[in-house]
Amino acid sequence: ARAAEALPDSLTAQRHRAAACRRCALWEPATQTVFGEGPADARVMLIGEQPGDREDLSGRPFVGPAGQLLDRVLAEAGIDRTTLYLTNAVKHFRFQRRGKVRVHQRPDREHVQACRSWLAGEIEQVRPDTVVCLGATAASALLGAAFRFSEGRGQWHTLHDGTPALVTVHPSWVLRQGEGAAREAAHALLLADIRKLGGPPAV
Repeated sequence: ARAAEALPDSLTAQRHRAAACRRCALWEPATQTVFGEGPADARVMLIGEQPGDREDLSGRPFVGPAGQLLDRVLAEAGIDRTTLYLTNAVKHFRFQRRGKVRVHQRPDREHVQACRSWLAGEIEQVRPDTVVCLGATAASALLGAAFRFSEGRGQWHTLHDGTPALVTVHPSWVLRQGEGAAREAAHALLLADIRKLGGPPAV
């Protein structure tokens, strides 16, 4: 761990503060805050939308079905997940109850705004060389509400601090394609984008 871990604004300190976050209403029905996870000096940071059901229960990001698919894609691309810092734009699970099942609901802009300082703090502490936005919510959180995901997916963009950011689909979108050719095509698209991590543009 770097010496920065001992500072008041370290990832550990931020994680403890985020656990008590009440900046929006999502904290109340959720089990817990799901903060980012990974090396404090990770060179690549992957940012998703929000935790899902498994993440909410475990307190860890990307451990549910979408996370398992992401693991497979990373392995196919030759990337070791343990070298990455993984987090989400929103730190609490937003859902609707349907019987005993908790069904994912996309977070609103206000939820993304409420979590903005947590995400900014993670980026500031980790200082990654490259950021990957998984899905439209992550992309708009970092690149602005006017960002057009359909036009910018698969391309490199630049954050306000100059960090290169790759925009791609969220693994959950791949899972929603069902079985067969549609799923295979979606998987191939995500894999092709992730493989671009081997050659980020000079900035």
